[in-house]
Parts: sequence; C-alpha cells; structure tokens
Amino acid sequence: MPQLIATVATLALLLVSLLLVFYARREAEAIRRSVAAETQGTREEARDLVSEAQRREERVAQREKDLAADQRAAQTYARSLEERAAVVARDERRLASERDAIGEQTRRALAETAGLSAAEAKEQLRAHLVAEAKEEARADVRRIERQAKNSADRRVREILVGAMQRQAARTSAEAAATWIDLPSDDMKGRIIGREGRNIRAFESITGVNVLVEEGVNAVQLSSFDVERREVAEITLRELIDDGRIHPHRIESVYHAVVEGAQARHLEAGLDAIEAAGVRGITEDMCVTLGRLRLRSSYGQNVLSHLVEAAQIAGDIARELGADVELATRATFLHDIGKAFTHERPGTHATLGAAYARDNGEADEVVNAIAAHHDEVPPATLEALIVQVADAISASRPGARRDDADAYIERMENLEKLVAEHHGVSKVIAMAAGREVRVVVEPDEVDDAGVQALARTIAEHISSDFSFAGEIKVTVIRELRADAVAG
Repeated sequence: MPQLIATVATLALLLVSLLLVFYARREAEAIRRSVAAETQGTREEARDLVSEAQRREERVAQREKDLAADQRAAQTYARSLEERAAVVARDERRLASERDAIGEQTRRALAETAGLSAAEAKEQLRAHLVAEAKEEARADVRRIERQAKNSADRRVREILVGAMQRQAARTSAEAAATWIDLPSDDMKGRIIGREGRNIRAFESITGVNVLVEEGVNAVQLSSFDVERREVAEITLRELIDDGRIHPHRIESVYHAVVEGAQARHLEAGLDAIEAAGVRGITEDMCVTLGRLRLRSSYGQNVLSHLVEAAQIAGDIARELGADVELATRATFLHDIGKAFTHERPGTHATLGAAYARDNGEADEVVNAIAAHHDEVPPATLEALIVQVADAISASRPGARRDDADAYIERMENLEKLVAEHHGVSKVIAMAAGREVRVVVEPDEVDDAGVQALARTIAEHISSDFSFAGEIKVTVIRELRADAVAG
C-alpha cells in the first residue's frame, strides 16, 4: 500500500509538471506573437516617418527652387525699372530742351510779329500767363466758397432741425378771457349776489368783467390786463373754495391776493429757472423773470419763450462746441428788459442789458442781451446763438398769432418798400412774409445786376422794416421773345 501511494504521488507530480510545461509554452507563444505584432507596428511607423521626412525634404527643395525663381524675376524687374527710369529721364531732358526751344521760337515770333523786343514779348507773355492763373485761381476760390457754403448750410440745417425737434412747446395760448368752472349751479347765485351786489363789487374791486352765461356751469373773467385777470382769477377761486361770497369778503381776499403777488412772481421765476437749467440767478432777477409770465408778445408768453429759447440755445451750442452754460444763460435773460418797457424809456434789449449789468452778470451775457436785435454788434459766438434761438422760438408755427388786419398791413408795407427799387415790376410777399419774390424788367436790370439788387433789397428791409426771424429775397429776371409765323 505505501508503495502504491508513492506511485500515485509520483504520477501526480509528473502530471502537474506536464501541465506547467504546457502552460509555460503557451504563454511563451503568446508573448512571442505580441512582441512580433509590436515589432511589425513599429516597423510600419518607422516606414511612415521615413516617407513623411522624404516628402518634407521634397517640399523644402521645391520651395527653394521657387524662391530662387522669384529672386531671379525680381532682379529682372528691377533692371527693367532702372532701364525705364533712364529712358524717362532722357525723355524729360529732351522735352525740357524742346520746350525751351519752342518758347524761344514763340518769343521771337511774337517779337517779330508785334515789332517787340524779346524782353518785351517775354513780359507780355508773362503778364498773359499771370492773368490766366489769376482767373483760374478766382474760379477755384468761387468753387471752394460754394462748396463750403453748401456744406455749412447742410450742417446748420442739421443743427437747427435737431434743436427744434427736441422741443415740444405748446402753441400760442394767451387770450383776454379766463374760464372758471363752478362746483354747482347754485354757486352762480352766490357770485351774482342779491340784486347783483356781489358781482358788481367784484368787478369794481378787481377791474375785471365777469360774464355769467345760462346753461354753462362756469363763469368767464374778461380783461386785456393780464395781471388784473390773474388776480381776479385767484380771488374768485379762493371765494368759491371758501363758499362765503359778499362784498367785504371779496375785498379782503382781493387784498390778500395782491399782497401775495411777489411770492407768485418768485415761484414762477424759480420754476422757469429750473426748466431752463440755469444757475446763480439772484432773487431780484428771479422775481423780475416771474413777472414776465404775465407778459406776452403776439400771443406768446414771454417767460415760456425764454425757457424754450434757452433750451434751443443749449442744444445749438452743444452741437457747435460753444459755451453751453453761457449761451443758455444769455438766451434765458435776453428778454428780461420787457418787464420794464412800460415803466422806463428805451428798448427792451437796452433795458435788459443795463439790468443784467447792475445785477452782476458777465460782460458776455450783457453783450448778448443788448445785441439780440442787432442794436449793438455781437461780440461772441454765444451772442449769435442767442439771436438764432430767439428767432426759432418766435417764428415756429403756432408760437405767435397775429391780427389779420395788422398782418395784411405789414405785407402791404413790405411789398411797397421793395417796389420802390429801380427796375422792379412786381413784388409778391409769400410764406407769411418770410419770403419776397421780386420780378424785374429785363431791359432795366441785367444778369449781373440781379444779385446786387437782391443784396440791396435785403439791406433795405433789414434797416427799414421790423420783423422777427429772416426774410428771403428772390429776384427773378426773365427775358421772353415772341414771334408769329404767318
């Protein structure tokens, strides 16, 4: 038995040894195959790298050949340019020599023809060439001036249109009557009073007519004095709110409202200053500005006009690169003299300039106020901007209204003034007096005189005719020839 066990054990060991040998051989074969595959891949990569290197060498060689060809072409082109330059230089010298010879022949021919010496002929030729050069220079100057004027006109139109489009001011709203709504129908009876004593007392104290209409739940205050109408309106509104209306109460409220006028002026002035964006206005000037809310020019409220014109001036100055603060301030104060025209002699421009100087305004502001109607020459660009902004605000459609009879009379006076000039056959005032068409007799005014006549008429209108804004003068000369064929 022990011998059998030993034999089995020996066989088992032999079997294990055979298995180990078998697995070792299979692992070795796998390793061999893996190494062979890796070796094959490496060889293929090496072959690819060698091929890529060969291709790159070929490309480099081709580029070197191309560069060499380019260099040869550049050298050939450079030699060609040098040869051309030499030919051009020879031609220039030849042409200069021929030109001098022709000039000398021309001078001699002129001298022989005119019996002049060579020096005299040369002097005449020089004078002729100088005259031609001057004429060409004048033509160039005129062309440049026209181009500059057209460019400036376009830029000016852009600036003015931009400034005007930013404004949204109301149209003319000043009137001689004020409507006050009533809270109830019985308030009419209180306002009228027993046997009309309240309404008579109110009219006597305020100096304003009170109109009460049937079927309308409102009363109308009528007066051409704006200040009286404002005081009467405030008085009546306070009486309506209080409800107690009798002669004694009317008188006491009226006096209180009159005493509060200074405060109302100050408040209106402060509101206008804030709207215009102006700083550093004295209290006295602020009150004076507030008084202008009760003044109107052709139906346009003066204080509203100052605010609107100041905003326009600021926009224009900003576009032109001028002093925005100075232009706005001067424009806002340019009509302040209208607060004194009914108290002191002189134009509102003169009075306003003196008042601004007394209140410590800068010389530039004073000059702009005094010059806004050309009573004195404008000293700064901002003074000119004041004139432009004033004209834009005053002449925009709806800003001012005009009486029909006064309008017709002004148009007739304008046409008569223009018709006085020699050679004028017909005058037509158009566009509300902003343009005048002048037809002249072609036998009395030639083409050269048309422009001079237009300037003369414009100067005559500027000096002898009062107007706001600008008036365009167009002179028309037309020559017609008629014939009848029989």
